[in-house]
Amino acid sequence: MTARIMVVDDDRSIRETLESHFRDGGYAVSIAASAEEALSRVAVADPSLVITDVRMSGIDGLTLLAKLREARPDTDVIVITAFEDMRTAIEAMKAGALDYLVKPLDLDQIDLAVERCLRDQRSRRRISPVAESEAESYALSQLAGRDQKMIAIYKTIGTLTRSRAPVLIRGETGTGKEVIARAIHFNSPQAEEPYVAVNCTAVPEQLLESELFGHVRGAFTGATGDRKGRFELAGKGTIFLDEIGDTSPSFQTKVLRVLQEREFQPVGGERPRRTEARILAATHRPLEQLVASGQFREDLYFRLRVVEIVVPPLRERRGDIVPLANHLMAKAARELHRDYMRLAPDALRALEAHDWPGNVRELENTLMRAVALATSSTISAIDVGVNAPAARAVDQTSESDRQTLEDVERAHVERVLRECGGNKRQVCRMLGVSRPRLDRILERHGIVVTQRRDE
Repeated sequence: MTARIMVVDDDRSIRETLESHFRDGGYAVSIAASAEEALSRVAVADPSLVITDVRMSGIDGLTLLAKLREARPDTDVIVITAFEDMRTAIEAMKAGALDYLVKPLDLDQIDLAVERCLRDQRSRRRISPVAESEAESYALSQLAGRDQKMIAIYKTIGTLTRSRAPVLIRGETGTGKEVIARAIHFNSPQAEEPYVAVNCTAVPEQLLESELFGHVRGAFTGATGDRKGRFELAGKGTIFLDEIGDTSPSFQTKVLRVLQEREFQPVGGERPRRTEARILAATHRPLEQLVASGQFREDLYFRLRVVEIVVPPLRERRGDIVPLANHLMAKAARELHRDYMRLAPDALRALEAHDWPGNVRELENTLMRAVALATSSTISAIDVGVNAPAARAVDQTSESDRQTLEDVERAHVERVLRECGGNKRQVCRMLGVSRPRLDRILERHGIVVTQRRDE
């Protein structure tokens, strides 16, 4: 039986390209220019698979996804978008999308996704919609980016909402491992339960057991009363064990027992206590080498990595540096009460060229310092303190000639922003543009405006 695919996109060229591509592949294809049109035709078209854009006029793609999952649970959905972000990817996967692809579209990648979807359609477990959680208010700027490795992480976070499996998060120092742990928790059905983080290297070895499992009165000198440990405080929520690779084998044995038996023993206590907390762990250490040398328990290693997320260093996803820098500069501007800031072209080139051995944390600190010390709204390469290599330098005269019109536009927008005190609604009225168009102009010029309450 020929598989039926419906393509939903308000971009005519994409609709026609995908329609032609799928017809050539032997599929029965129907198209819709909006979510409303798709909903009106879905009963007749009876698609096995719907491929939908996210941002469309009227009903958006995620709302269409939700309506399809409710009305036609056997119809699978693949989401495509040009405006990738972590929240959209997570929400799409949580709501039941089987994949999340980023424009510009790679037809080979689409074919793989479609084939996988149709092959596993009846056997694949689907994700149930989950209500909005505290993730809405949690700042996840460190995960901004469109690199395919990051998109894969976003999708994994979304699929993890359907299980309580342990997760091992690996990556270099400063890559944002705890941010991912928080994202997993705050996008899960247990988001309203406690999230408890423990940096295993920040607690002395002799106190770590008491810190995690608690103690009873008289267990050791200074134990003047009973004290709950972090596992007990986490309740039915999540406990995050950061830098688990730096703990001792004896401590690892106790953590293994918690994973195996779901119980722990307070220091000095006679009776074990149960825990329902989900365990997330992170490390920058090479655990395989530690296992081989006997410094890390092999059985604990396998227990922790039921699901493994590897966070790529920033130097391996340079295309994410500019959007990430804009997110982090906006955060710095808010915290330091600056109205709006922008990164000059030379600053953007310098940031992209730098290797960032300290990863996202180093980038954030660099921008925080630059915003704090800036004497104008424009941050230059000198202000950020990193220099682009000579090989990336461009002829200044020719660049100036090419960007004359852009410079005029940027200067005009900056002047209007100053006159309006950063209020985007007023800026739109003065410039005679829509809010989405203004946002695109600001993004193109690297101008970051702190959100204001009067907007």
